[in-house]
Amino acid sequence: MGREAFANTGGQSRHVPVMLQRCLDLLAPALEQPGAVVVDCTLGLGGHSEALLTRFPEVRLVALDRDKEALRLSRERLAPFGERATLVHAVYDELPEVLDRLGIARVQGVLFDLGVSSMQLDEADRGFAYAQDAPLDMRMDQTAGVSAAEVLNTYPPGELVRILRAYGEEKQAKRIVAAVVREREKEPFTTSARLVELIRDALPQAAKRTGGNPAKRTFQALRIEVNGELSVLERAVPAAVKALDVGGRIAVLSYHSLEDRLVKQVLAAGAATTAPPGLPVVPERYQPRLKLLTRGAELPTEEEIAENRRAAPARLRGAQRIREHLERDV
Repeated sequence: MGREAFANTGGQSRHVPVMLQRCLDLLAPALEQPGAVVVDCTLGLGGHSEALLTRFPEVRLVALDRDKEALRLSRERLAPFGERATLVHAVYDELPEVLDRLGIARVQGVLFDLGVSSMQLDEADRGFAYAQDAPLDMRMDQTAGVSAAEVLNTYPPGELVRILRAYGEEKQAKRIVAAVVREREKEPFTTSARLVELIRDALPQAAKRTGGNPAKRTFQALRIEVNGELSVLERAVPAAVKALDVGGRIAVLSYHSLEDRLVKQVLAAGAATTAPPGLPVVPERYQPRLKLLTRGAELPTEEEIAENRRAAPARLRGAQRIREHLERDV
């Protein structure tokens, strides 16, 4: 999974933002008005942001990322747009504080492209990828928080089992954790290759034959725990909806079922009436404040997956703000 991936075209690598055209089209009606502000909550390598600034020449962009290296690279990429782009070192659940600091009351568009950026996956020393040996770090912001190695070496067994089941949907969690606990007593975990080997050895043959690399689910679970991804998302999507002006639009790309379920719940709740059953007329305060713009989750096309394999698990959902902020906005 990843926010922006490398595709090979004519022998040259280039960045390919996931479902780029569809994201732009979803947000377009809100961003074509004068003075529109769009927030890219997951800047990454800046591909979506660059496309937003290019397609909507009047728009102002506010872009967030917790990864300082991503911000540095994107700052270079977006430099031609000058003051139209404001880049901020922040986690996306800090959106209300960021907008407040910038004196922005409402925005017309919000884009989330969740998951791990290509840069994080492709830089071996970040420890996100199970396909290459690296220090077990996995922090999106390397200046804060605990690393994946600390989680593996210090969490109680029961907590590790919970994380693997809840965040990795790993059926063999108990078996893997028992092996981890045995091994960490001999020597603490420091690198990804040792963990991958341990998982391979711990799993029964049948479990190794399905679902790609057997370490995939454990690595996903550790990454979500290290970065607090689901709890951050749980706060961030409602905050983004609340920041939208009437007519404003939100687009969210997620890469696994846990993220997508959470996004679906927030958007569906906003698009539902909260009136008690049986009212002959539904008062304004109970009316939906969102209109869903996608039927379920939209998937990438086969052509896009062929060009960019990291787009394969992507799920896109969008909604439009149709009513003013009410007391029930939280």
